[in-house]
Amino acid sequence: MRISVIGCGYLGATHAACLAELGHDVLGVETDPRQRALLASGELPFHEPGLDTLLATHVASGRLRFTDSLAEAAAHADLHFLCVGTPQRRDGRGADLAQVDGAVEGLAVHLDRPAYVVGKSTVPVGTAARLARRVAELAPAGADAELVWNPEFLREGHAVEDTLRPDRVVIGVDTHRPEGEGLGGKVLRELYAPLEDAGVPVLVTDLPTAELVKVSANAFLATKVSFVNAVAEVCDAAGADVVALTEALGHDVRIGKRFLSPGIGFGGGCLPKDVRAFGHRAGELGVASMADLLGVVDDVNLRQRSRTVAAATAMLGGSVTRARIGVWGAAFKPGSDDVRDSPALAVASALQARGASVAVYDPAARETGRRMAPDLDHVGSALDAARGADLLLHLTEWPEFAAADPVAVGAAVRRPLLLDGRTTLDPAPWRAAGWTVRGLGRR
Repeated sequence: MRISVIGCGYLGATHAACLAELGHDVLGVETDPRQRALLASGELPFHEPGLDTLLATHVASGRLRFTDSLAEAAAHADLHFLCVGTPQRRDGRGADLAQVDGAVEGLAVHLDRPAYVVGKSTVPVGTAARLARRVAELAPAGADAELVWNPEFLREGHAVEDTLRPDRVVIGVDTHRPEGEGLGGKVLRELYAPLEDAGVPVLVTDLPTAELVKVSANAFLATKVSFVNAVAEVCDAAGADVVALTEALGHDVRIGKRFLSPGIGFGGGCLPKDVRAFGHRAGELGVASMADLLGVVDDVNLRQRSRTVAAATAMLGGSVTRARIGVWGAAFKPGSDDVRDSPALAVASALQARGASVAVYDPAARETGRRMAPDLDHVGSALDAARGADLLLHLTEWPEFAAADPVAVGAAVRRPLLLDGRTTLDPAPWRAAGWTVRGLGRR
């Protein structure tokens, strides 16, 4: 198929490269000139395992090209994926839909033949129906320009796998159209036929259900993380061990072990803003129970950062002033260089603001971390971060840190104090090497 992907940030660049990998002719639309130039040269402007190879391969083959012209996209393709950002509004907790609205209005005026606009951006429920009306109003093709919704479920660090081998595909269609599912739904079923043939479930729903699937999934995962972190706080108060507790919980098949790892909380460009936007939209719809629940989930998550700062301060005797602190991790999760709303950087910056000298190392996020928090000392290795430290914090669970030699690291620090903010390091070899190890919710 001839396809356009509008917005080539993390989601769009991944989707465009993977569609090219599946054999389609893809034109990416990106307005940022620096990002567009990098992509057009086959270079990835962010870190995502495996995506750099796909991008370079299909730019070289000519199957993937980039432009800044929506008119060119409309001329090139009849299937248009919307992958623009929906950040949190600066004046509240809701989603800022300016990029979505701009992309739809800019594209629709050029749709002079039957075409399908496919939303992948995460939006508040009700947005798709409004945009469908707007496309029909603006497009010269009228009702032959159809909007469908196809939410994304990418995990940073696993985006290629999640696109080429997803655990489900959801297609939201306008059920009020005379032909029912509409041609847009049928075209997407054709697009995803190879995945369906490989056993991937393809679920066709109405538009609002498709919008709610993504935010509900993110809200559930966030709730699970905040729940276990609230349990960790109870463990601290009661003298229990949250690691042993979660091990026991995880054996219950109704609960499972995934996302039951206590720590400094979730971050990134999706979960925090999606939780807030979903709660905000639920409040607008009069569903106070969901709004209240997600407000507590967000509050618990943010409190983990202050709890980590308090734990670090306690380990240093009540003050971090003039202490040297090493921090392992800047990205919000391993496998990514994304530092948006990163708990690791938030904790590091808070400690620096309290008078500590903080050195941060991250295997992928050194440059993005430096841009986000330029006052911190961003160093080139785990040992550099530990060198001369009075306290070492483990804040992003990169495999490199789990494989570190406690004896070698101990020779670099001033004081062998370790705060495991992700509760993923095995404390036994560290303690055997003379370290004092603490984790939130751990005895």
